[in-house]
Amino acid sequence: MDPKLQNATNLYMEGIRDGNAREAVTKYTGARYTQHSTGVRDGIEGFVEFFEPFLKRNPERDIRVIRGLTDGQYVFIHAYQNINNGEAQWVTTDFFDTDENDKIIEHWDVIAPYSDSTPSGHTSIDGPTEITDLDKTEENKAVVRSLIEDALMPGGNPANLSNYISAEKYIQHNKEVPDGLEHLQKLASASNRPLNYEKIVLLVGQGNFVATLCKANWNDGTINQDYAQVDIFRLENGLVVEHWDNVEPVPENDVNSGKF
Repeated sequence: MDPKLQNATNLYMEGIRDGNAREAVTKYTGARYTQHSTGVRDGIEGFVEFFEPFLKRNPERDIRVIRGLTDGQYVFIHAYQNINNGEAQWVTTDFFDTDENDKIIEHWDVIAPYSDSTPSGHTSIDGPTEITDLDKTEENKAVVRSLIEDALMPGGNPANLSNYISAEKYIQHNKEVPDGLEHLQKLASASNRPLNYEKIVLLVGQGNFVATLCKANWNDGTINQDYAQVDIFRLENGLVVEHWDNVEPVPENDVNSGKF
């Protein structure tokens, strides 16, 4: 395993699953630890003050890393958490920046409830995990960037989704959207579409997988709310064939420098 991914995984497994918050965050972070997780202050002490009470409140913690990517200095992790034997189940999507020693120096995350059922019979996390097509990493990253900028941002054209997403196979893990490009096309093409992507904050890819963190806005006429939006795309032959996502509201005020 790449040492950067190993350090990020160990922070999860040793610090949260195994309950050694201070030891793990001290061991796997660098000279600084800038934090974008809601409610968590920067630095080692911020991590400890948040997670030590969490660990006491939640003695049973089943945490599994489902997917992990490395891209230069960046790491992405797609994880599942089962707290207190099903009392709560979460999907966490984390991005990490690392220093020259592969230690973590910055962290962004989006956390949302796990769903065991989608309209097409999937879950929030099932599906392929194997990283392939390493020679196509940059090509696949470019496809995903164009998908978001060309079709999902204000001023973009949703009709262009078929340039980036396979019309023959598009597996969807969103809890409200069925498989198939036509369903996403309908949502994205609606004249009163409430969700718009505003900015790509991070884009991390390795082989056939690309993960993005975007600033998005939901405005349906009654609610106007900024969101941190994570999307995970699996590509085959230059087109997206599978998609997972995770969404979290952006708090107006936080104890750190914010979600982005």
